[in-house]
Amino acid sequence: MPETGAQRFADALADLGVDVTFGLPGVHNLPIWESLGTAGIRLVGVRHEQAAGYAADGYARASGKLGVALVTTGPGAANTIGAVGEAMASASPVLIVATDIPSSLRRPGVVRGVLHESSDQRAMFAPVTKAALTVPSPDEIAPALLHAGRTAMAPQSGPVYLGIPADFLRQRAGRGPEQGGTELIPAVDTGAFERARALLSEAARPLIWAGGGALRSGAGAAIGNLAERLAAPVVTTFAARGLLPPGHPCLAADPVHVPEVGELWDEADVVLGIGTDFDGLMTQNWLMPQPPAMIAVNVNAADAAKNYRPDVTLVGDALAVTEGLLTGLAQRRGLDRLSTRLDRIEHRVRRRVRAEEPQAAELLSALRETLPDGAILVADMCVAGYWIGGFHRVSAPRKLVYPMGWGTLGFAFPAAMGAAAAGMGRAVCVCGDGGFLYACAELATLVQETLPVTTIIVDDGGYGMLRYDQEQAGLPARGVDLVTPDFVGLARSFGVRADRVDGFGRAFRRRLREFSRADEPTVLVVRARLRPPLNTSPRWYRVGTEN
Repeated sequence: MPETGAQRFADALADLGVDVTFGLPGVHNLPIWESLGTAGIRLVGVRHEQAAGYAADGYARASGKLGVALVTTGPGAANTIGAVGEAMASASPVLIVATDIPSSLRRPGVVRGVLHESSDQRAMFAPVTKAALTVPSPDEIAPALLHAGRTAMAPQSGPVYLGIPADFLRQRAGRGPEQGGTELIPAVDTGAFERARALLSEAARPLIWAGGGALRSGAGAAIGNLAERLAAPVVTTFAARGLLPPGHPCLAADPVHVPEVGELWDEADVVLGIGTDFDGLMTQNWLMPQPPAMIAVNVNAADAAKNYRPDVTLVGDALAVTEGLLTGLAQRRGLDRLSTRLDRIEHRVRRRVRAEEPQAAELLSALRETLPDGAILVADMCVAGYWIGGFHRVSAPRKLVYPMGWGTLGFAFPAAMGAAAAGMGRAVCVCGDGGFLYACAELATLVQETLPVTTIIVDDGGYGMLRYDQEQAGLPARGVDLVTPDFVGLARSFGVRADRVDGFGRAFRRRLREFSRADEPTVLVVRARLRPPLNTSPRWYRVGTEN
């Protein structure tokens, strides 16, 4: 029996290794739902298209695999753009598949008023995707999907949009021609390796700065070995938290935004940046001074040099290049001395945290001591999330999901659903009362899909970070104090087990231990107000920039 475009689509998803997708049905994309139902691919039905995009992103970050969101035409597609922008800024391999109006109703250059019609739906996605594609015929659905998925996964990974005219899904579809492969990363020049090794060998105070590209390539063990060989401290960006285990002798575990860690950059005579672009959030808007010498490892030479000037650029995969740097480098002395110094820095920073914000110290301690092994922590753009992103001890790669690429409020709760659906461990979401309300309808998704998610809602009565900004400026609070629902009652109305505590003390620990080990979705509401940490822009210690 001839296959339809929708059946070819399902077969191609299976060929990409996709076993879970996220989406919302519409009149145009129903054939996809029908085909996936018979292909054995799980389709998690969400309540808003933006949640589908965030869930696909959370799935990708937790698993390292392609995250797929399936949405319908026009407003359904447009609703995902905020989530797609976050995936782009964080290099998450997400595939957004949206139907478009039937090709038989389209007239080039004319908006006729077809249901859900846009003048150019693909063009809406061009600024926030790695590639934006439209399928030209039913026969090319499968080849286009395979190409789009492989493009999203290829370094540097990122989101790809694929539009499919709705009528193609029910039409007979052939196999179509293979589309071109993704561009391969060239081998690193031998001379560049030699210059980099020479700089590292001669350095008195080398520093390794590892970013999200290092984590995505699986370079953690190699970077740890290189750091020990060089007796060099390792600073990780928000996207690379968990790259090295918490007990690694070279790990500077706290953010570079605290002066104790910032000193490591200031005194370094060679900085080795691996898989990073030295963005404004990590460098306090580039107020960190240009190092005397810099080596950049990146899949894109322009990306490597856009913020700081490298003396040597090694274009290639972070894992392969790091292993190449290890070859021929002699073991340096000073590893024990470095480890002792980093322990002292850690002690000073922990003492600072306890003195500045005791409740944050309690939160961090509770998470460290009570979360089950293998749990994935998903933090939102909220004060508690900022503390977690900067100071939580992440046990392993992909165990922290944090939206500090674009910085999208409301990310965490739907992203936690995607992380949970990846089957890599229980997802524990930490969000504020304001951000949670962006996607509170997804409580229904948790129940319907029985997703293992524990949601911690830190309720400070509004937008705590913005309230702090106004207080610091001596301004009255405007727009930041919110009327919020009874979150416990709201969760229970969906059939979700929920409770409320005050602060992050014993009651919080007891409930968190219980809820994070339950075999059902849970919600824990915490009434607390936290002061923002030093890794938030109003508290950066380097001054002289617009925050």
